[in-house]
Amino acid sequence: MENQTDSLVFLFLGLSNDPQLQIFLFLIFSIIFLLTVSGNITIILIIRMDPSLSAPMYYFLSHLSFVDICYSADIVPKMLMNFLMKHKKICFISCVMQMFFSLLLSVTEVFILSAMAYDRYSAVCHPLHYIMIMNKALCMYMVIGAWLMGLLFATINTVPIFGLQFCGLPEIKHFSCELPPFLKASCSDTFLNNCILLFSVLIFGLGSFLPTLVSYIHIISSIMKIHSEEGRRKTFSTCSSHLIVVGLLYMTGMSQYMKPSSVSSITLDELFSIQYSILTPMLNPIIYSLKNEEVKRALRRIFTKK
Repeated sequence: MENQTDSLVFLFLGLSNDPQLQIFLFLIFSIIFLLTVSGNITIILIIRMDPSLSAPMYYFLSHLSFVDICYSADIVPKMLMNFLMKHKKICFISCVMQMFFSLLLSVTEVFILSAMAYDRYSAVCHPLHYIMIMNKALCMYMVIGAWLMGLLFATINTVPIFGLQFCGLPEIKHFSCELPPFLKASCSDTFLNNCILLFSVLIFGLGSFLPTLVSYIHIISSIMKIHSEEGRRKTFSTCSSHLIVVGLLYMTGMSQYMKPSSVSSITLDELFSIQYSILTPMLNPIIYSLKNEEVKRALRRIFTKK
């Protein structure tokens, strides 16, 4: 296998081969990439510069923004290069590295979102003990745990790849080295790889989704007990940004990896992937800045000082 991987090259077949359309796509995704990086860097800088944004929620948000920058940087630059090339190729090691970091960052993101859900649960359901519950040590351990879960998931799914065989010039029917289309490019038996992927998605997906779901069941239950309509609205507004982000990510990410093969298509797979790997990292800072009054006030203070 080592001799094969030294010279093995994959051909991307994703999105389009029309030269004019590729130029248009290059411009669109370049803008999206710039918005993603600038938006998430802005969120990180605001949180670092404004002392009022020292709550645990913003600690998690800054890490989420960092993950989104890395996630976008892992996928989009190579995609942009391919739009300008006639033959969209990538070597085996580069493909595996892109895949590894994509898996690492996607799982790290969902576990950070799970930590943010627990933070909102603590703030809404246990406001008097919130500071003691969400102390700095716990927040740090949650973030470290999220990265460790991402690292474990990526390792479990990429190590078995080195045992696969590929024939001729393998074609990946996608715009990036995502695991499901990568496995389809192999000419050897990938049953074990698909089983590992399915079970790991179930375990890690449920491991992050169930705490989020339970947290929001308790949050909604507490909100419904508030007698004032204005009080319910204000309390829910503190969770709405996070809920939108969670919904966007889980609906597309889980649909991509858990949908039956009978409803799979190249176009559908690419649309799902674009949503959770490219659009969601761009939308996150926009959602949090538009839906969060404290972030908007911090922005106004920073620009007023300048």
